[in-house]
Amino acid sequence: MPGIDECLLEAMRLPGARGAALVDWTSGLALGTVGEFPGGDHEAAAAEAAEIARLAAEQRAFAPVEDDVPADPPLEDLIISNRDSYHLLRFVPTSFDSSVFLHVCLGRSDGNLALARIRLGEMAGRLVLG
Repeated sequence: MPGIDECLLEAMRLPGARGAALVDWTSGLALGTVGEFPGGDHEAAAAEAAEIARLAAEQRAFAPVEDDVPADPPLEDLIISNRDSYHLLRFVPTSFDSSVFLHVCLGRSDGNLALARIRLGEMAGRLVLG
């Protein structure tokens, strides 16, 4: 089972990957980063992504329809797209209070969003924290 560094390096092998981070969405702190993010500041990118993740995770409108039991983590992933990139935020299930997500920035011209969703889901399931 991979740790943080191995997981982030694996994420960087995704087609079009520009940067990857493991972020605590409660505090906004990056637990690990690799590659480049827009603006060049890993900590600012982590804090900004955490703000979006926290906002989405706390909204009942995004909760599973068929389930009255709160999920942990509350969402699977978020996809944000702009003119030149995709940002994929994959929430990581943990045995403790789950508050982390994987953030991968993919170039839009050479990234494969579908493959990235599948692989990040696999990585999140294997990631060992602690």
